[in-house]
Amino acid sequence: MTRLKTRHKVLAFLFLLSIITYIDRVCISVAGPRMQEDLNISPERWGWVVGAFTIAYAAFEIPSGALGDRIGPRKVLTRIVIWWSVFTTLTGRVSNYWLLLLVRFLFGAGEAGAYPNSSASIARWFPTAERARAQGVVWMASRIGGGLTPLLVVPIQQRWGWRMSFYVFGLLGIVWALVWYWWYRDHPSQKRGVSPEELQEIGAAAQPEPHRGLPWRQVFTSPNLWTIMLMYHAYCWGSYFYLSWLHTYLQKGRGFTENEMALWSMLPFAIGACANLFGGWLSDFLVKRYGLKIGRRTVGAVGLALAGAAMLGTALTPSRTLAALLLAIGYGCMDCMLPVAWAVCLDVGKRYAGAVTGAMNTAGQVGSFLSSVAFGYLVTFFGDYNTPLLPMSGMLFLSAALFLKIDPTRPLVVEPAPVPAEAPRHV
Repeated sequence: MTRLKTRHKVLAFLFLLSIITYIDRVCISVAGPRMQEDLNISPERWGWVVGAFTIAYAAFEIPSGALGDRIGPRKVLTRIVIWWSVFTTLTGRVSNYWLLLLVRFLFGAGEAGAYPNSSASIARWFPTAERARAQGVVWMASRIGGGLTPLLVVPIQQRWGWRMSFYVFGLLGIVWALVWYWWYRDHPSQKRGVSPEELQEIGAAAQPEPHRGLPWRQVFTSPNLWTIMLMYHAYCWGSYFYLSWLHTYLQKGRGFTENEMALWSMLPFAIGACANLFGGWLSDFLVKRYGLKIGRRTVGAVGLALAGAAMLGTALTPSRTLAALLLAIGYGCMDCMLPVAWAVCLDVGKRYAGAVTGAMNTAGQVGSFLSSVAFGYLVTFFGDYNTPLLPMSGMLFLSAALFLKIDPTRPLVVEPAPVPAEAPRHV
């Protein structure tokens, strides 16, 4: 029987973390229709509620990612998970719109850096040829969490009300954080039980190195980084709809009952879970056969273009069943891209993976914020829930075009060449 390698146990921890992350995130979307009714929140104001999380998340992504590069994901992820678990619980205590805005803003500020620090762990524990697959597993878990959420939240809120769901889910993260801090180590060489063979497989990343500050000017003058950030910003205009408005869209825009919504809203996340695993595997396979450029660009650009077409079809079809199916297919297509985008950040960021993924996700969350707020205003302006999907479809097509411009073979930081040892002098 093959012995389970330590890096795969690390990935199991990150898998569970990603599930918990998305259960806590998507909970408010599932509970949204009840919360809007109970707290008397209009569509425009609800857009600000779901947007408050993203704008705070965006503001703190780069600092939290850079902090993980400096002091390690062990401490930073422990702080992040405990913080967001507390504010998940506090979401169930709010009594009005303004308190809800404040709690969701602080929730986002605390959760910022979760995925950049997961990426930093992958960069330290996995060789290059396994990183897209590892990212695929992490993002597959997020979709499992998103798919489970309506099945867990709807029965709880039908019996005990929407507040109880936030109390229950707030406890999950605390348990994970305590076990993570006890078991995990920031570098494979620091972890007892890691075999010499596995250290050799991981390579140079297995050994701790003195931290060097990120050369911000060099990084942020790179056209490659700006292309990555713009690509992810445009992508999040389409993707965040599934976390912020999907459940309200299915009920109020397409006429599904609450129980029907729970089942149909699970489908995009179920397909997305498989797509993340497939996209990561396919990219690593193509990298080995054709090189980094083709391996990363092909999966990313094709997935995003197909997602744009599916969202366009959703907006135009009169059939509610076909609309729900197209949304699920579109989410799967864009999720084939997701682990590839995060692997690209490891390709170009190297030892600064936390800060680079944080920069990409900051740009993305600005897109999430703008799309979630804009969707509410567009629903009110046009009087329907389908027209707002048209600009989101266009942003996915733009994201696909930008992905073709990314060069994963070009590091953002050019490390100085080692100084050769002085040749011995012969007398």
